[in-house]
Amino acid sequence: MTSQQDKARLFHALHVNDPVLVLANAWDVASARVVEAAGATAVATTSAGVAWSLGYPDGDALDVDRAVDLVARVVAAVEVPVTADIESGYADDAAGVGRTIRRVLEAGAVGVNLEDANHGGPAPLRSVAEQVERIAGARAAADAAGIDLYLNARIDTYLRSVGDPSGRLRETLDRANAYLQAGASGIFVPGITEQATVAKLVDGIAAPLNLLVGPGAPSVRALGQLGVARVSAGSSIAAAAYAVAQRAALEMATTGGYDAMAGELDYGTLNALFG
Repeated sequence: MTSQQDKARLFHALHVNDPVLVLANAWDVASARVVEAAGATAVATTSAGVAWSLGYPDGDALDVDRAVDLVARVVAAVEVPVTADIESGYADDAAGVGRTIRRVLEAGAVGVNLEDANHGGPAPLRSVAEQVERIAGARAAADAAGIDLYLNARIDTYLRSVGDPSGRLRETLDRANAYLQAGASGIFVPGITEQATVAKLVDGIAAPLNLLVGPGAPSVRALGQLGVARVSAGSSIAAAAYAVAQRAALEMATTGGYDAMAGELDYGTLNALFG
């Protein structure tokens, strides 16, 4: 048996060794098993996909008990390290973020994404000072648990189009530096894949850089050549799966056909993942 701390060390190592760490995000146990069976070296959850599958909208609306339960189920189902997208920590303050971290670690995860988006707040992002406190609270909780948690600090300047575009890079780099000093292990900047900007982010961030990828983004190889350490699909795979469900339902209801289901995984292959 591999200990949780061993998995944590392995997950850290996956960010600094070639090739790029590729995370095809899962949203339930079945998708996690499919991802692992495809050869993934780690499994990451997608907060949006998890929320949708449990009947919640994305954006800090998911009940923390249900979020942690899903993490525990995924960890129990796979052998590889698991990192959990916990949005902004499912808590109002740094102490609450620390409590969430303790529960996620008890569920067996060895990494988290912690974002600075301020859903429903007066500004699109939390202040740097507030987010630093939340990251420090997360790190303190992990240290107290004795687990070398990979804390991926997500910066939503580009995703949420914060401020003047001319100052967005500087704001992102300043936040990254502050978050790393507070205890982050790496930096996640979704919403940007333009290669010149990505190169500047790699040069300006003294930690592994994670990007959000999907159709239209440069290839994993191209991003790796720029120095990107980790790429994530986010909610895209879950959304694509739901698109298949929608197309199949519409086709059956309108034309009575079944073509949208072509190419599905066969029953035996899926069922064997849970033996």
